[in-house]
Parts: sequence; structure tokens; C-alpha cells
Amino acid sequence: MFVSRNLSMIRKLPLHFILLFPLITLAQNYTITGLVVDENKAAIAFSNVILLSDSLEIVKGTTTDEDGDFILEHLKKGSYTLKISFLGFENYILSVDLEKSMNLNEIVLKEQTENLKGITITAKRPTVKRLIDRMVFNVENSTLSNLNVLDVLKHTPGVIVSDNKISVKNGEPIIYLNDRRVYLSTNEVQQLLEGSTAQNLKSIEVITSPPAKYDAEGSAVINIITSKNIVTGYNGSVFGNYKQGHKYPKYSLGTSHFFKTNKLNTYINYSVSPRRDYRHNNEFVNFKDENNLTSSIWETDFKRTKESMNHNLNLNMDYDLDKSNTLSFSSNVLISPEKNTKTEVNSTTKMFDANRILDSIFNTTNHADLKTNNLALNIDFVHKFKKEGEKLLINMHHTNYQYSSSQNVDTDYFLPNETSAYRQNTFQTNSDQTTKLYTSQIDYELPLNNNAQFEVGLKFSDIDSDSFINQFTINNGQKSEDIDELDTFLYKEQNYAIYSSFSKDWEQWSFKTGLRVEHTGLSGESVLSGSLNTFKYTKFFPSLYLSDQINDNHQVYVSYNKRIYRPRYNDLNPFKYYLNDNTYIIGNPELKPQIDDVFTLGYNLKNTYTFEVYYRIENDPSLQLFQQDNINNIVRYANTNTDRNISYGLDFMTYTNIVPNWNLYALTSLFYYEGRYYTNLNNNALTNNRWSIYTQIINYFSLLTDKSLNIDLSYNYISSVVDGPSLYTARHGLDINVRKALWKNKASISVGVTDVFNTQNFDVLNNYADQDLIMKSRLENRMLTLGFNYKFGNSKLSNNKEEININERDRLEVKSPN
Repeated sequence: MFVSRNLSMIRKLPLHFILLFPLITLAQNYTITGLVVDENKAAIAFSNVILLSDSLEIVKGTTTDEDGDFILEHLKKGSYTLKISFLGFENYILSVDLEKSMNLNEIVLKEQTENLKGITITAKRPTVKRLIDRMVFNVENSTLSNLNVLDVLKHTPGVIVSDNKISVKNGEPIIYLNDRRVYLSTNEVQQLLEGSTAQNLKSIEVITSPPAKYDAEGSAVINIITSKNIVTGYNGSVFGNYKQGHKYPKYSLGTSHFFKTNKLNTYINYSVSPRRDYRHNNEFVNFKDENNLTSSIWETDFKRTKESMNHNLNLNMDYDLDKSNTLSFSSNVLISPEKNTKTEVNSTTKMFDANRILDSIFNTTNHADLKTNNLALNIDFVHKFKKEGEKLLINMHHTNYQYSSSQNVDTDYFLPNETSAYRQNTFQTNSDQTTKLYTSQIDYELPLNNNAQFEVGLKFSDIDSDSFINQFTINNGQKSEDIDELDTFLYKEQNYAIYSSFSKDWEQWSFKTGLRVEHTGLSGESVLSGSLNTFKYTKFFPSLYLSDQINDNHQVYVSYNKRIYRPRYNDLNPFKYYLNDNTYIIGNPELKPQIDDVFTLGYNLKNTYTFEVYYRIENDPSLQLFQQDNINNIVRYANTNTDRNISYGLDFMTYTNIVPNWNLYALTSLFYYEGRYYTNLNNNALTNNRWSIYTQIINYFSLLTDKSLNIDLSYNYISSVVDGPSLYTARHGLDINVRKALWKNKASISVGVTDVFNTQNFDVLNNYADQDLIMKSRLENRMLTLGFNYKFGNSKLSNNKEEININERDRLEVKSPN
């Protein structure tokens, strides 16, 4: 949340390239064919055939047919490495200079003379690759493979994971898994990623200016790409980690399995994460009178313990109907059973008069039992036309989300120096939310001649969310319904989207542009109050990228992107979630969507050093304000729209090798933020602005002859930043992680410490107009971490370049105490 509103990727854009599409000419394509046999000239069916580039990136992958024949088609001129492998045989490796189509005739694989014990894979450092509209962080078989996916995100350039939030460019990104949007709340996304091992992770794409194909929502897109089997066989793994904070331990255990036949490719992952999380907050509120002078001072000490045991199940199945058609099924299930999902908040509030003389004290015990069931299902169909790269893709998605909460709040009031309560207040709140989401999407991709690409697509989304709340007061053991807090909130939303995009590469220039049009209709009805809010709007979301590869050492690029932030369903929900008698969280059914315009200009030196400047305008930004009601002595966390925000800055990033065993990633962002908002006092417009700096440095060390011992040192610092009317104080932290690969990389163990010096905590200050609040946040940031990973099955399986992503469930946010 507190990252520089940096930079989207940008490409230098002369006007004539915007107005003209180039003439199309015929491109050259070559093929490589061959026959794979054993030493007895018997054909080897389903052997693994892979063509690698000079940088050892997979260009093409296939398998031999039942007669041992293979063909690699639609290849460009260049130098390659051909690798052929099959279980029980030695690898065949051949350097190829491709200038015309080649027939390699018979290729003989030699049988291994000793029992196969698996191959040795030396863990390599992660690499960063910049494309025209995204940054690709390659981590497959890297030193990060023993971590979970959330930990890898913490190492990903430009991504910040802090205070239970994932942010890119100072905004919340939308998470995709293999190009399918993940529809989970912020907390649930983190639980899903923490329960997924990075062993199966191929790369993370950070798309700071998403093209028209992606939904227009969010500041950026994080697309998590997993590996996929290319040859028949089975392999699997078990993994786990242990984290010990200063208060409670946290565990995560899981297992993953790959299985592939000639037509069926299956992946399943299950994890369970039993844990307790502790947070200690202090709030200081100076309530004001009609003259804006302090009338009373309230100091509250909050201690929150959150218990959870989340079960995550991910399943992907691809079935090749024939060479041209593939049918896929995927599901993502998150279950948080009520028995193991609880929140306990104990607080003590001291009330002073204006002269700091103690007036009274009240103690509150807030116990909540929670339950969540979140099921997502996807069916995908892909048809490949005869033309290489021409595809028709159809996706249908359904999410069924159910959340319930049973909350009991007991408060005792005391006079100073008294041990007997002079008043007691007890109430119980029950709430339920059911959300059903249906989406359907069709995409068509058409490669054009001369390195050009055209895409077009349609998408429809239908959301139906029903929420119910019922509250009871308890006096002298008698339970009575509180009519004022009984309500039903009905939310419906439909979204229609159409997009098209065009891209083209020349010898020096790369260009991509697109336009997405979305029409949204929504309604929010509060049954008790009889209020009905309806809203319809049509928005255009253009995107534009241009880059100029001046030579091997210099590249400039420019981009423009328009984005939207739609309110989370629960941010619209007007129900109150109480922390104690005078503090609650509340939604706002009248929230408007936030619209952003982002401009970026960048320069890359030697494909190693990147400099970017950006300018960003946010209209109607929404945030959760920490507000005080001076009339009723109430503190609320309220969702609201402010007027507008403007930010701009300069970012520098490098990912480079210092010495053979030491690699360095560094990011520094210097940025200015100015927010304009309205106050409750006379509805005056105020501004809040500040220059800030963010720095992240990660060192990767590979030790021992086989580089099986790896040490990662990560340090990040962010100065004080402003967000709306709030000021967040500076923080910094050092993380250390040591990983040792065992048994030819079939297993690994790791140990580390996060936030070594316990310096990641922060304060939030609100001091403007009639508001005077301070919140001090203390979390379990410093933790000892232990991890293990063991692989079994056919270790000769290779991975191809195919991408697989999960679907959308991001706006199912549930209110929870800070």
C-alpha cells in the first residue's frame, strides 16, 4: 500500500506510429524433423524433445509420436540447442545453426548403464526479463524454489508485501494464476499463495500497465505462472514450513502431484495452514468540542489474536481432444472451518478529561467465530487453427462464496480505583454473506505476418451478493433483538466488456495498443432503511506502449494506461463490525469507482539498469479512513471517496551479477504524493502532500562447489508516506534466508529470520480539521522460519513454456479488525 506510485512500462511513441499500421509481409518459418530410436533401432515413443535458445530459454517443446518421429515447426533463423530425453536413456544434446529447414534423420539415444537416481539440477539465481508491457521474474529451479509463492512475491521486483497487503506502484494489484483471474479477498489471496510451494513456480509477471486483454481493474496485474509436464509420467512433492513469532507459531503443510499421459495432464495441490496471528494496536483520540478544542482524551489498548486453519485445494486438468483442441478444468477451493477460525480482541480504554484527569475505564472482550467456504470452478476450451499461433479461447467461471460470523462483545465500565463495574453492556451479532459470481469470456488471437499480432475478445460478468445481519442485546441474561441493527443488504452487478489490441515488432521498434470498453450496471439495496442505490456507467480504457531498442545497450520506452478500481463488495456493505462499544468498521453503499491515468517514460541500460519516471492522476480515490465522531465519542473505520490524488516520481532498478557467486537486485523509488480530500468540518477541501523514498535491496549468494547452499539477504526501507489525510511513519527491515539442497536437489531445507531487528512496525497519524487520532500498530513481523521440500517420482520430467492461471475472486473482501 505504501509503495511509490511508480511507473508503468513505457514506450517512446512518435505520432506516426500511432496513426499508421505497417504493411504486412511474409515471414520465414523453418522446421526441424527427426526420428528417435534406441541402440537396437527401435523407435522411442513419447520421448521429450526441447529446443532451447542461447539463454537456455525453451523455444519449442514436443514429444515423439508412436513411431518415434517428431517435428518442430514455425522456427526462426538462429542458433539453438536441441535436447532429447527419455527415462532410462542418456540425454541427447545437439547445437543447431538454423538457416533452413532440417531433417536430422535417426537420432540414437544410449541406454544408461547404471540405475537412474535422478538428475542433478543446480539451483540458479532468479532472472529478470523486460517485455514491452511487463517485467518477467523467472524463478524456476532457482534459489527461491523452496519458498512458498507469497515469499517469492516478497522478492519480486516492484512488488511489496507488507502489513498483510500486496501492492504494486502504491496500489493493490489484481492476482492472476496462469492468465486466469483469482477471485479472492486480499487475505484469502495471501493464504492461497502461502499454501502453494514455489517448487512448481516458473515465473511471476508484473504487468504495471496491463494490456486490453486483462480486466481494467486494479493498479497492476500480477500473473503467476506455474510449470506444466510435457512428457508422460508422474512426480510429486511434500513441503512444509514453520514460523515462530514472539507470541505464536504458524505452520503450513502441503503436497503437490503432477501426472501426464499422452492426452491428459493433471496437477493437484493441497495445503493446510494452522496458525495464530497476534497484533497489538494502541489508539489515542483527542475528541473536540464545537470550538475545535480538546474536550476529552481516549486511549485504547487493543490486543488481537486471530486463529485460523485454512484448507486450500487447487486442481488443473487438461485433456487434448486432438492436436487442435484442448479442454481444461480447474478448481480452487478455500475452506476455513468455524471450529478453527476465531478472532479474540481484548481492549482497555481509558477516558480522560481535557486536563488528562482519568474519568473512567472500560474493558471489552470481543470474541468472533468465523467460517468461510470459497469455491471457484473454471472450464476452458482452446482451439488451435492451422496457422501457427492462431487460437480461439473460451472460458466459463463460477465462484460460490459463503461467509458467516458470530460475534459476542462484552464490556465492563469502571470508575477510577474501583474494581467493581458500575455498568455492563453485552451484545451479540450474527452476519452471513453469500456471493455468486458467473463470468464467460471468449478471446481470439491472430498472428499476422511480419511479427504482428491482433487480439479481440468479449467478457460478461454477473455478481449477486446477499448479506444479512442480526444483533441482540443481553441484559440480566435476557436476550432481545436490536431492531436498529437488523438489516439485509442486496448487491447486484453486471459488467459487459469488449476489447481489441494490436502489436508489432520491427527490427528496432516494438509497438502495442489496445482499447477496452466496459459497461457496468449495479444496485445496492438496504432492506431495513428502504434505500436503493443504482448506478450505470460506460468507461473506455485505452492502453499504449512503444519501445525503441536503439542498440544492444540502450532502450527507451513509453506507455499510457487508464485503469479502474471498483469498490469491494464488503466496502459497499453498510453493516457495522464492532471492535468495542465505541469503535467499529462500516462500509458505504454510495462508493464510486476510482479512475486512474498513468503515464510512464523509461530507459534501460545494457538490459541491467532501468530508470523510469511516471505521472499518475487518481480521480475519486477510495480508502478506509480512520475517523472520529466528536459528538458521540465514536471512532470508526469508514470507507469513503476522496477528491483526487496526484503522484509522480523517479525509479531506478537493477538486477545484476556482482561476482560469480553474488547477485544483486536493487530498487529505489523517489516519489511525490499529493492528495485532496474533504473534511467533516464545514466540508472544506484540504491537501496532504509529501516527498518519500522507498528502497529494496536483495543479495543472492551461492556457496559450495555445486552451489547447493544459498543465502538471501533482503533489506527494505520506506520513509514516511501520506495516503489521503493519513501519515504513515517510516519503517525498515532485514530478512535472512539460508537454503541447502540435498540428494541431488531432490530435497531441500531452509532456515531464516524475517525482520531481524523488529523494525517493520509503524504509526498512523490523522491530524486535520476536527480530527486528531494516532494509531500505533505492532505485529509479529520478526519470526524464525524453517522449511523443507522433498520431491519424488519421475525426476526426468521436464517443463514446457505453457502458462496456466487461476480465476477471479478479488472483491470478496470481508471486514476484520485491524
